[in-house]
Amino acid sequence: MNKSLFLFAFVSVAVLAGGCSGGAKKSAVGAPVLVAQAFTTNLPVRISPPPVGHVMAYSSVTIRPQIGGILQEVHFQEGAEVESNELLFTIDPRPEQAALARDKAQLENAEIQFAREQKLFDQKLISQDEYDTSKANRDTLAATVQSDELSLSFCEIRAPFDGVAGALQFYQGNVVKAPDDTLVTLNQIHPIYVQFGVPEQYLPEIRREMRERPLKVTVSFENMDGKPPQGELTFIDNTVDPSTGMIQLKATFPNHHSTLWPGQFVTVDLTLSELTNIVVVPSQAVKTGQNGEYAYVVKSNPADQSVEERPVTIGINFQGLTVIESGIKAGENVVTDGQLRLYPGAVVNVKSTSSPTNAP
Repeated sequence: MNKSLFLFAFVSVAVLAGGCSGGAKKSAVGAPVLVAQAFTTNLPVRISPPPVGHVMAYSSVTIRPQIGGILQEVHFQEGAEVESNELLFTIDPRPEQAALARDKAQLENAEIQFAREQKLFDQKLISQDEYDTSKANRDTLAATVQSDELSLSFCEIRAPFDGVAGALQFYQGNVVKAPDDTLVTLNQIHPIYVQFGVPEQYLPEIRREMRERPLKVTVSFENMDGKPPQGELTFIDNTVDPSTGMIQLKATFPNHHSTLWPGQFVTVDLTLSELTNIVVVPSQAVKTGQNGEYAYVVKSNPADQSVEERPVTIGINFQGLTVIESGIKAGENVVTDGQLRLYPGAVVNVKSTSSPTNAP
């Protein structure tokens, strides 16, 4: 081999060696990744996906007149909140007052007549039939007076409970007819119901948990201000809908601030139970491979910044966290971003580490 050829080969080997050396150094730097620390917390077990429910009045009553007449006065503003026994409407009482005065006068006369007849009957001066007729006349008029007094009381229509009045259907001066005409609808909203359906597969667990304690229900809706309203599950329907496989439930909410309104649609979170002291990691740390779920765990030795591929058994997901039933312990660091560049034993360059957050 001549000198020029030998020199060329030597330089080529040197260049290749230098390139390999540089590559080794580059590899030693490690793939950039983001990691987070697994931690223990308590998590609620909820129905997923959250069902959609609608708000219902706790009680709803259609106010109708029990006597006919002229609507003399409306004592509230439509859409206003009214209190139990608050006066809502007054129907012109004058016809009822006149009838009561007439029948009272007739009753007074009948009582005087009966007193006379009783003395005569005691003296055996009148027959039993005459006595019975007088007594029946007095009793009939007494019942008529009671009926008149009841009719007079119907001239005032009062709220049966605290609630919100709807739109008026008749106004002052209208003639109303009993019992056909609807004057207004009153809805009770303190407390208030939220009705929703869940798949029948949840029914055994719901019934089991309800025997142990009240089940908490939280709702949310679009453009909601403040904290989500919280209530309790209070009703399970007695039949599963065979066409949908759903069972209807109702939750009761205090609704002190009238946050919920009848007819409103809401997203319902029904908490069935709570998992305590369980290990969780950010959901993005868990990947699915041919053999199931796994996560990359950074080795705890500071001198060895490599990862191992750890098979895991997972539980529920909640607000970006995944329950780890086995495979990872609290305090271990898992890779949350950059997994595509990794393999078992790969060296990593940790760019950011997330600290454990407080329990939800």
